[in-house]
Amino acid sequence: MLPPYPVAIAEPDPDWPRIAAAYAEQLLVLGPVLVGVHHIGSTSVPGLAAKPIIDLMPLVGDLGALDARRPDIVALGYAWHGEYGIPGRRFCTLDDAAGTRRAHLHFFEPGSPDVARHLAFRDYLRAHPAIAAAYAREKRHAARLHPDDSHAYNDEKDAWVRAAEAEALHWSAATNAGRQAARP
Repeated sequence: MLPPYPVAIAEPDPDWPRIAAAYAEQLLVLGPVLVGVHHIGSTSVPGLAAKPIIDLMPLVGDLGALDARRPDIVALGYAWHGEYGIPGRRFCTLDDAAGTRRAHLHFFEPGSPDVARHLAFRDYLRAHPAIAAAYAREKRHAARLHPDDSHAYNDEKDAWVRAAEAEALHWSAATNAGRQAARP
């Protein structure tokens, strides 16, 4: 397990999408292994307070092919952590020279249920500002309780996130069903 890092919740930064796009562009080094990149996590939700760490979800056609390109990811400055507790994922972290966490990469193949889960949660928060505000309150509460331990912070808000993810997946399925029904 990675060591915990301090938790600081920052006010929304309009530069987060630009920073995410710059990190995503660096991943083009993977060539045809890379299928696409999604900006996920709290920094991807406009107006949401967040730890100032960019979470990206790069999609790759084949995890084995990505594993072979591991040196390219490491050359970008990322630490490679393998699945790190989630089967079918490759997790990488980027820290700056001072040791401050700057980015997370969550690589998945497109068909992974984790892809749908992450995108549904992001889109649900984007579409429901009151839920996003409740999430900000939950995160601030967890950070007050565990300012020096990112693991305890995540554990503290886990029940809230799991419940919201379940709602988000239901909302996403209903939204997509409505779009399908509206097609001629």
